[in-house]
Amino acid sequence: GQYHLAGTELSNDFEFMDDANMCIATAVSLLMILICAMATYGAYKQHAAWIIPFFCYQIFDFALNTLVAISILVYPNTVRDYLQQLPANFPYKEEIMSMNSICLTVILLLCLSITLAFKAYLISCVWNCYRYINNRNNSDVLVYITTNDTAVSLSGLTRAMRGSSI
Repeated sequence: GQYHLAGTELSNDFEFMDDANMCIATAVSLLMILICAMATYGAYKQHAAWIIPFFCYQIFDFALNTLVAISILVYPNTVRDYLQQLPANFPYKEEIMSMNSICLTVILLLCLSITLAFKAYLISCVWNCYRYINNRNNSDVLVYITTNDTAVSLSGLTRAMRGSSI
């Protein structure tokens, strides 16, 4: 009877862990939706500051993936340990386990490298969008009228006109 009681308590703990993981996953998903919506709104309405959270997420994600690639490079045996922990019904588990360790590591690093290159490209796209909006909002178009080595900036004139109530 005592063993059964301990088993029941243990299963309740696992159910609690599943609920906690589900709550965390839901919170993270909602946060990601919010960050993506902010970036989309910022790009659409030309507000550069709204893009920053998404850009920070991209940098964080890139850093984590880089750490995974480095850990696989430094400790290639961790791949085997991870594969052994997968459930028995995981697709192609036996085929992957039967592969040579070096071959498996090279294939995994190649896939991670392609993923990192794509993520770096997306980071540069978001950064260029941020810079474009920031530069567009912060700078007036400078138009110079040159006559005999003198230059007159029309942006100062437009700024002065905005200040007065014309």
